[in-house]
Amino acid sequence: MPYQVDVAVMIGSGVPKTLREAGKKACWVVLVNGEQRGTAFSTRLEAEECRAAWLAQLGSQHRAYAGNARHA
Repeated sequence: MPYQVDVAVMIGSGVPKTLREAGKKACWVVLVNGEQRGTAFSTRLEAEECRAAWLAQLGSQHRAYAGNARHA
């Protein structure tokens, strides 16, 4: 199953209260197949690192599934 993993920016009222209270007016989130996964990040770099981790995890799950399907 193909996965789409993206980083999206949220601004204004979409920013969680804790980040707004810290003075942040924007944050970044990771979306897997269009659904937010995990927390909001205060920097794009943090979100990109999380995106890379999701891609690695989903890729290993896909490889394990494909390997099991071949042996079935």
